[in-house]
Amino acid sequence: MIYLTGFHAIEERIKSGRPCGPLLVAKPGPRAHSLSILANEKKIHTERVGTADLDHLAPLHRGIALAVDEGGFGAETSLDEFLEGFENNGKKNDALVIILDEITDPHNYGAILRSCDQFGVDLVLSRHRRIAKHAETVAKTSAGASAWVPQAETANLPRAAEELKKAGFWIYGADMEGDCLYSRDLRGKTAIILGGEGSGISRLLRESCDAMIAIPSLGRIDSLNVSVAAGVLFYEVMRQRKIE
Repeated sequence: MIYLTGFHAIEERIKSGRPCGPLLVAKPGPRAHSLSILANEKKIHTERVGTADLDHLAPLHRGIALAVDEGGFGAETSLDEFLEGFENNGKKNDALVIILDEITDPHNYGAILRSCDQFGVDLVLSRHRRIAKHAETVAKTSAGASAWVPQAETANLPRAAEELKKAGFWIYGADMEGDCLYSRDLRGKTAIILGGEGSGISRLLRESCDAMIAIPSLGRIDSLNVSVAAGVLFYEVMRQRKIE
């Protein structure tokens, strides 16, 4: 069992309707009170606990914490389920998948999920399970977006990229030596690979790419933080798709 303590993370998880609870309340302040009302509306059990008890369970709490099963802190699915649903939900020609290749910093992971929610990403695909102890950081940094953005995990990302290709997706890797982002048509079935902090995109995944794309820059520092770059990339995809 893990505990979400961020107010936004707790609120969005309750609103998502996914299993959670109980909601533990130690300090009945205004935010805790409103979250208790929301939990009651969603039939989620609320318990009053002592501050010392909550300190032990969730040291970073602000008077409130929501219990979540370790195996499902996010909106989890699988690549097979996504592709099957993709064929049946009327979006056959328009989808955006993000592949995260060893994004190890939970703050970056959460910030990327927040951008995914804002710019309508359909699926986030990663290699390994996020370590349970980082789930709270991911949820808090994403401002609750982790409860909404569909996420899938696989043991073999290159194989998953090939499955996406078979389903008609174009695969683009984000790399500062790639083609200018604006020169590529990113509409339709698109998957973008973001490489790990410092290590970039692994060789096998790079070989899966149809092309590499780069964000044009005027700065003296050689690259953007991966979560910042993600927001720029996702915005350009959305911008292209909004053009009549």
